[in-house]
Amino acid sequence: MIPFLLPDSDIERFIEEDAPYGDMTTTLLGIGDTHGQITFTTREETTLSGTEEAARILERCGARVTESTPSGTAVGAGRLFLSAEGSAAALHTAWKAALNMLEYASGIATRTAGIVRNAQSTNPGISIATTRKSFPGTKKIAIKAIMAGGATPHRLGLSESILVFRQHTEFLGGIDQFLDTISVMKRKAPEHKILVEADSPEEALKIASAGADVVQVDKLSTETLTELVQAIRAIAPGIKISAAGGITPENAAAYAATGIDIIVLSSVYFGKPSDIAAAMQRL
Repeated sequence: MIPFLLPDSDIERFIEEDAPYGDMTTTLLGIGDTHGQITFTTREETTLSGTEEAARILERCGARVTESTPSGTAVGAGRLFLSAEGSAAALHTAWKAALNMLEYASGIATRTAGIVRNAQSTNPGISIATTRKSFPGTKKIAIKAIMAGGATPHRLGLSESILVFRQHTEFLGGIDQFLDTISVMKRKAPEHKILVEADSPEEALKIASAGADVVQVDKLSTETLTELVQAIRAIAPGIKISAAGGITPENAAAYAATGIDIIVLSSVYFGKPSDIAAAMQRL
């Protein structure tokens, strides 16, 4: 299932960033009206993302898309997944904007899919959620990519979720003073879950006892986390437990095996883009 589509305004922006005054090279060569084809092919195992937007870039530049594989599809090396025909002017204008979209978005989706796969190998019911630490200006692309890889957004922004940090409780006089207000918060916003981050295992137990919906812990070892999960379940069986900090593809399975409900991470946003070949030929 395609997660969602970026708006037309973004498609226009991607094209305008690369070709604000047209394509000088293609114009000077006098090849703009020559008919041709562009193809995009994976060079490695890839979870695709951004194919719909890349196709729309091609179409907006005047090309006709002849093949497109949906975002979220896992493919092996050597798979042709997107192609279009049109004038050389259309293909060259769209080329890099489409390729950059595909490589960066698919890189995020591929890393995400790897962590989801590893974590669910030891805990099939666990959810992978990504933070709002995407690079400024890339949020919609990044969110689509993590969803294509099987994760969900931890928070889309400050306006749609409640997550209390120490930086908030500092202004209330400390964690204990805040915990006395949880029932009031639930009455004020009954349609929302109350998530609270703990600075220590001891705080996590206090938060669970106070009636929060989700307790989040940060940078705990798997050994400590396993013991803490058992202790939290004993006093608040219905609470959800999320863990963040230092979780990688290599240790995701071990963290999932502690019994937590949610892994929260940012690392998938940053790394090597997918290796995708773009080729053109005259028709």
